[in-house]
Amino acid sequence: MSKKSDSSSERAVGTVAIRWHGGSLELLDQRLLPDQEHWITLEGAAGVAQCIRDMVVRGAPAIGISAAYGVALAARHAGGGDWKAEIKQAIRELAASRPTAVNLFWALQEMEREFAGCHSLDEAVERLAKTAVRIHEEDLAANLAMADNALEFMAAKKPFSVLTHCNTGALATGGYGTALGVIRRLHEEKLLRNVFADETRPWLQGSRLTAWELARDGIPVTLNADGAAAAIMAAGKVRWVVVGADRITANGDVANKIGTYSLAVLARHHKVGFMVVAPSSTVDMSLESGRDIPIEEREGSELRQVRGMPIAPEGVRVFNPVFDVTPASLIDVIVTEKGIVSTPNLTGMRSLFD
Repeated sequence: MSKKSDSSSERAVGTVAIRWHGGSLELLDQRLLPDQEHWITLEGAAGVAQCIRDMVVRGAPAIGISAAYGVALAARHAGGGDWKAEIKQAIRELAASRPTAVNLFWALQEMEREFAGCHSLDEAVERLAKTAVRIHEEDLAANLAMADNALEFMAAKKPFSVLTHCNTGALATGGYGTALGVIRRLHEEKLLRNVFADETRPWLQGSRLTAWELARDGIPVTLNADGAAAAIMAAGKVRWVVVGADRITANGDVANKIGTYSLAVLARHHKVGFMVVAPSSTVDMSLESGRDIPIEEREGSELRQVRGMPIAPEGVRVFNPVFDVTPASLIDVIVTEKGIVSTPNLTGMRSLFD
């Protein structure tokens, strides 16, 4: 194990997935969970970008935090000649790593703003590292604030069960979690009966990560196939569906892990509440609606194989979007650290984010 980080991110609640050591970054390889807990040590921006592309690190907030540290590493290891060009190239490479999660671009813009005021390489090294740590710590603080806001809105008096999709916990953020942070807080307040966790095909973040994280932290969880969500709702087993987001547009449409849209349709039919929990850095007011969100599509082997083992005919055509868009009309509430938008629409979004 590596030495303890100087960053207060080590005080995060839940499993830590990002460790900053000043001259290097460690990322927990989430592709190998739950079988192995393996950390990858990175000393340059190219390696961070590759880890984002390969989904070593995933979850919109964690992607943005990792990218910020990637810029800090680029400064620390710049050659000293045209150091500004090296850092700018690192920012471009990190920006190209994944197209949908707006937190990535938000974090890089924060780093670019700080970089613009640097007059020497030494100054850039110091200021960019501090900014990356600030982004990490602010994400954790936002997680805690979102949990407070969500519980106030839910106004629960008795324990109830929820259903969630993908992984939105400490593994996907700077610590604690977005949607899973709300679930964590419900558990702390003794208001949680059980969490139903969709397995979340094709990368199985629900079974590999969410079930692992919740069980590790002593939070009651039941794993279910994605296709079982309708039966769970029909049986009246859950009061809320609580999910995260990778991008939220000006009218309140939400891009999140593929399968979220169908959950929203099911929730509306079964009169189950549908809550989206995400930091304000996920909100992109420059996009009018979900139609404008670029949706990443990945290659077909992710559906045809599981860890290299074929589960479909070789060469069969595959449709593999990573995200879908849930229209605002199916969302009961969007929760951020800045506050909530109930029955989201353009007016409500502008009142909080403009």
